[in-house]
Amino acid sequence: RSRNDISDEEYSEFYKAVSHDFQDPMSWSHNKVEGKLDYTTLLYIPAKAPFDLWHRDSPRGLKLYVQRVFIMDEAEQFLPLYLRFLRGVVDSNDLPLNVSRELLQKDPSIDSMKSALTKRGLDMIEKLSSDDEKYQSFWNEFGQVLKEGPAEDFGNKDKIAKLLRFATTETGEEKQNQSLSKYIERMKPEQDKIFYVAAENYHTALNSPHLEVFNKNGIEVLLLHDRIDEWLVGQLNEYEGKPFQDVAKGELDLGNLDGEKDDKQKEENEKKLSGLISKVKDLLEDQVEEVRITTRLTDSPACLVVAEDDMGIQMRRVLESAGQALPETKRIFEINPTHPLVERLDQESDSDRFESLALVIFDQAKLAEGSQLDEPANYVSRLNELLLELAK
Repeated sequence: RSRNDISDEEYSEFYKAVSHDFQDPMSWSHNKVEGKLDYTTLLYIPAKAPFDLWHRDSPRGLKLYVQRVFIMDEAEQFLPLYLRFLRGVVDSNDLPLNVSRELLQKDPSIDSMKSALTKRGLDMIEKLSSDDEKYQSFWNEFGQVLKEGPAEDFGNKDKIAKLLRFATTETGEEKQNQSLSKYIERMKPEQDKIFYVAAENYHTALNSPHLEVFNKNGIEVLLLHDRIDEWLVGQLNEYEGKPFQDVAKGELDLGNLDGEKDDKQKEENEKKLSGLISKVKDLLEDQVEEVRITTRLTDSPACLVVAEDDMGIQMRRVLESAGQALPETKRIFEINPTHPLVERLDQESDSDRFESLALVIFDQAKLAEGSQLDEPANYVSRLNELLLELAK
C-alpha cells in the first residue's frame, strides 16, 4: 500500500504485529525501491530496547517476504550488527521463492540491499536527532549499540560519528547528550585536539586528577565511562580533522592553551626535585617505568600516566575482565612539585617515613583513577601510621 493511504495508527499496529512489542514504535520509515532492484521496506525504531539486545547471538533481523510470500522470520543479512535493534519487513520481487539463508549469503543483490537499508536506518536516526528529547530517549536505549558502528561499518564511520553523544565537563551531568560537533563548536581557537578521559564510571571520570589542568584553563574534556568508549575513539581516531587525545596518555603539552605555562619554572622544579625523583624511582622501580614532574596536576599530589603507545587503562580492564591475557606494562608516575605532600616528602629524612609516605601517595594515585590496590591492607596500615604521627 502507498504511504499516503496508511495512518500512523495502522503503522503502529503493524509494528506490534511484526515485533511482538506492546509499545508504539519511536519512529519508522516506509520506502519502495524500483530500478535495478525492486523491493519494499518498512523499518521501525522501537521505543525500548529488547531484553536480549546484548546477546549478540540472539535472533535478530527483518521479516523477509518474496513477492508478498512470507519466507523467513529473522533475516539478519539485511542489516549490520550495530543496527540489530531495528525491526520491520523487507519484500523483494527479485529473489527466488525458494531462497534459503545460504543463498542469501551468496546473492550479490543482498549486499546492495543491505547497504541501502543501513543508510535508511542511519537516516532515520539522524532525523530523530533533530528532536533533542526524542533523541535522548533513543540514545538511552540504543546508544551503546550504535557505538559499535565505526568499527563494523567503516564506510559509514563519519555518518555514525555525527550521531554519537557523550557526557563532558561542560555540562556537569552524567547524561550523554553532547555531540562531537557541539564539542568542536565550543573548542578554544588554538585547540587542535579533542580531549577525553576514560574511567570505570562517570564520577571517577569527572573527578579524575588528570582533568585538573584542563579545568583550570577552561578546556572541555569528554568523560568516557561506557566500557566500549575507549575502543570506540580508537576506531574513530579523529573527527572533522581533530584527533582524539587521551588526557592520561603520554607527555601532556597544551602549548598556548595553558595560560600559566612556565617552562623555566618546570626546569627549576626538575632540578630542585631531582634527588626526590631519583629516590622515588628507586623505591618504585618494580612498579613504574619512570618518575617525572607533572604538567597535569594543580590540586593532587600525583597521578599515573600511560605511555603514548601503550593500551589505555580502561581498555586493559575490559579485556582482562573478558579473560584475555595481556603482557604486564609499567606506567609513569607523575608528581606535583607544588603540592604540600610532595614538598613534605622531599624534606623527609627518616627513610621509613619517606617510604611510607611515598607509597601512600602512589596508592592514592591508583585509587583516584579507579584502580584497585594490590595490597589494600598495607595501604590502610601505612596511612594509619602517618595519621597517628600527625595526632601526636
